[in-house]
Amino acid sequence: MKPWLMLLLTIFNSLPGCSQNNTAGNKKTSVHVGGRCEGCEAIYESPVPFDQLNNVDTLPDFNDPGPKIEISGVIYERDGKTPARDVVLYVYHTDQTGVYPTRGNEKGWAKRHGYIRGWVKTDQNGYYKFYTLVPASYPNGKNPKHIHPTIKEKDKNEYWIDEYLFEGDPYLPFEKSDRPPRGSNGIINPVMKDGMLRAIRNITLGLNVPDYPN
Repeated sequence: MKPWLMLLLTIFNSLPGCSQNNTAGNKKTSVHVGGRCEGCEAIYESPVPFDQLNNVDTLPDFNDPGPKIEISGVIYERDGKTPARDVVLYVYHTDQTGVYPTRGNEKGWAKRHGYIRGWVKTDQNGYYKFYTLVPASYPNGKNPKHIHPTIKEKDKNEYWIDEYLFEGDPYLPFEKSDRPPRGSNGIINPVMKDGMLRAIRNITLGLNVPDYPN
């Protein structure tokens, strides 16, 4: 090899921040938690950019016939005390017949999740709220009615937490699991107030989520 070429290679390899080192550094700082999560990438299908999301959302079914409900709560950091701001929460559920309804023009995961879905981002107090109808159980089944949630933190990948379930649901006893709840106990207890059901669920980030850093 010619001396001038060897000199150039020596200088290049000694430069800080080459692409190989940057790639390795990114891998070290990226945190993947929660394990496999089919459909969680639907959180990126928000019609509003994450940085423009509000901490309150009204799902598309809210003005349809059915039991209206307001669900709210606070999302906390892993310590269970510090409010977590700018956390995105994606939710979706069935309609009053127990199916995930579509309008025919859906793309991506909306083909399976349907159009009854919404996105919120916690405020500086970790607070979120959404309005919707109480969903129905799947037809001809014994599953309890439920709302699917997905979480996205700024420095972590998207991951699922336990579904919102409803206290008093006759099918709730069939929902059995030996594992500890992810995020928090998902069973909410709606109370009628001012003509609408209202329920609270607080969430702790990373609670019983695999590979979540302490």
